[in-house]
Amino acid sequence: MPSNLPDVVLWSIPAFVLLTVLEMVSYRLHPDEDAAGYEARDAATSISMGLGSLGFDLLWKIPVVAVYAAVYELTPLRVPVLWWTVLLMLLAQDFFYYWSHRGHHVIRVLWACHVVHHSSRKFNLSTALRQPWTGFTSWPFYLPLIACGVHPAALAFCSSVNLVYQFWIHTERIDRLPRPFEFLFNTPSHHRVHHASQGGYLDRNFGGILIVWDRLFRSFAAETERPVYGLTKNISTYNPLRVATHEYVAIVRDVRAASSWHERAGRMFRGPGWQPGPAAVQGSAGDAVPGPAAAAERTA
Repeated sequence: MPSNLPDVVLWSIPAFVLLTVLEMVSYRLHPDEDAAGYEARDAATSISMGLGSLGFDLLWKIPVVAVYAAVYELTPLRVPVLWWTVLLMLLAQDFFYYWSHRGHHVIRVLWACHVVHHSSRKFNLSTALRQPWTGFTSWPFYLPLIACGVHPAALAFCSSVNLVYQFWIHTERIDRLPRPFEFLFNTPSHHRVHHASQGGYLDRNFGGILIVWDRLFRSFAAETERPVYGLTKNISTYNPLRVATHEYVAIVRDVRAASSWHERAGRMFRGPGWQPGPAAVQGSAGDAVPGPAAAAERTA
């Protein structure tokens, strides 16, 4: 059991709070008319979603850890926890995070979880805290790592590092960074594109720590025009429970109204904007149609 791995998220909470407060103050002292900035109810919702996700994650971890532990016991492979193997595990986890993130944009039942993170029309450090309450949907994407002998605790550590890294990229206060960094790593500029609702920006820049996966798998888009954040049809609520569940409610409504099992399956497992019949317009995960933001509130 790799007991020497720290709880990265827990240790980072004071930094999250401090940096968010500093960013809020910076908007008061130096307003930017072009930036989305902060809005009190929106920030409160994001923080509430983050606090709620901590509690629900503890609940969802029980069956996930049980499955991971069973697979780990069944595989004969073992990856030792050394400094250089941890770096390789971080790289591998980031690769599978890319596919998990991409999957959560193009499969509607997964998008119902992830849409929470895209539901704010603001883009600031509090937006990073707007996390779903149904985070159990990601676990199948990491099973290959466990099967290859990565200890579940080591995977949890790598996932925490990935999550903490992504906190600072939720800001408009940082413009572009030096070109080598922008080429390799996910940055505020790249992530602003990911949160935008314009057609050319939809379903782009899925990377966690590295942006090279998007470059390799043709889902990268550079920031060229100012992003418009949120969904193509935004939700008009700050109620955390409705924010957490609105897309699931929409799926249930659509499945009930479906006229065939084929349509019911499509409403759940095809893209969020899928429609039955020849009018449906479908794209691969790397296509810009129909996108995440387009999705959700094709649901509301």
